[in-house]
Amino acid sequence: MTMKPETSQPQHLLDFTRLWTAIRRGRRLWVAFALLGFLGGGVLTVLVPPAPTAVVQILVVHEEDSPADGGSLIRTDVSLLMTSRIAGLAAKRLKIDEQPEDFLKDYEGVAVTNSILQITVKAPSGAEAARRAKGLAEAFIADHVGRVQAGATAEAKAYTDQQAQVQKDLDGVNAQISGAEAAQNNRNNNDDDEDNADAPQPNAANLDTLYARRAELSNQITQLTQQAQQAGLGAPRVAAGTQIVDEPRPVRVSLKTTGATNGGIGLVLGLVVGVAIAAVGGVVRDKPVLRRDIAENLGASVIAELPRRQRRFLPGKKLTQTRKRVAATLVRLAKDGSAPVSVLELGAAPLATALASDIAAELAAEKPVALVADLEITNPPTETAHPVRVIGGDDTSAPQSGEARIGVGSVAPGTAWTDLPHLGSETVLVVKAGYANTAWLHTVGRQLADAGIPIVGVVLADPDRRDKSDGTLWDGLHTALRGRQKHKSANNGHTTNGTNVHDLPTKRFAPVRPAEKKG
Repeated sequence: MTMKPETSQPQHLLDFTRLWTAIRRGRRLWVAFALLGFLGGGVLTVLVPPAPTAVVQILVVHEEDSPADGGSLIRTDVSLLMTSRIAGLAAKRLKIDEQPEDFLKDYEGVAVTNSILQITVKAPSGAEAARRAKGLAEAFIADHVGRVQAGATAEAKAYTDQQAQVQKDLDGVNAQISGAEAAQNNRNNNDDDEDNADAPQPNAANLDTLYARRAELSNQITQLTQQAQQAGLGAPRVAAGTQIVDEPRPVRVSLKTTGATNGGIGLVLGLVVGVAIAAVGGVVRDKPVLRRDIAENLGASVIAELPRRQRRFLPGKKLTQTRKRVAATLVRLAKDGSAPVSVLELGAAPLATALASDIAAELAAEKPVALVADLEITNPPTETAHPVRVIGGDDTSAPQSGEARIGVGSVAPGTAWTDLPHLGSETVLVVKAGYANTAWLHTVGRQLADAGIPIVGVVLADPDRRDKSDGTLWDGLHTALRGRQKHKSANNGHTTNGTNVHDLPTKRFAPVRPAEKKG
């Protein structure tokens, strides 16, 4: 039976967990954009105040109005109002020197109900806006009534033309009836005349058909005459009912209300833009934030976390207490090995120096300590049982007898990698979450491996509060903390800082299934 190593899970094209984390950690960005949009809306209101406006309402009567209309007729009126023809008529009525296309930009119509049309007009002043609103309303009413009258006139003309055609047909039928009656009278007067015995005789049935046809045509003429008279009257209900029901009046615009509205719009737009930039930036920059991503890229487990910032106002003791607790853990870690341990930072120099100072202070309770600092130590430990000697990273002197050695440095871009072994044979990385991209984390892990400096663990600075991922590197037993007490060196039984260089990383295998019986 063969055992196949477990394949890693495929990486998704878009990890929503990382995307959501990038958005949350970029809250300063999108809050700043939202605030900028809000302030921009308020400033825009002050610099570009709203123009004076006037409002007028018109009652529009329609011939085809019905309860089942649904508002289509009034929407048609709104569309007609927003045409250059209506704007041109209103401009001529108002005698303003303005193109219809330009005048269209200064007003708008809204359907309040199925019969009420509201027009809002902008102008340089409130009085001018009211005058333009009245002229525009009158132009729309004249156009609406004129279109209805034109339709009525066309309908009356159609009825009149049809009446003339029917009258022409009636005249022909009357002529046929007159000829038939004259022929019948001649036949009655000449019954004894032998010469007319062979002449064709009029048919009584044909006369009856002509009489019925004449009566039908006469009835049609009467109906068409009535319809033409009614259509000629036009639509008096439309002409009389379509009118201005609310006289034009200037509208008082509150600068505060307008500013709040513009500020709200700017707030929403800024928030959307900020969130979008934060999301895109989090995906494009590819800077790991989650514990599992940082552990995988560095090849070392996350053993502790430290908040990066401390409150400037009313500072608390939580950061100091957490740092001292982590320092105590690292002190026990340093005591387990025989080689010096260094603290290297990546984006968290203040925390790394403070943590190194705390470790030195803890170790100074038992023996002297040499703090090799490639970074500036702002608060070196002073009140300790044994002295703490701070030396520079360029000091090449040998350590004193019985003196513990703690190094502090950086693995930021520009680091002299060959000088890192001088700080310590093992290292604890203090990494700020979201500071370095994936490529640089790989570079740090590779350079430390080439320098023969095992990464004992990672202290994560400024971690994500909602990060629930596992920062333990389960397949790294040769550098994991739980393996430091197990592995012994073949050289006189001494440990090499807890690291067995001959112990390769373990691999996970898929479970072996029992073979199925055949037959």
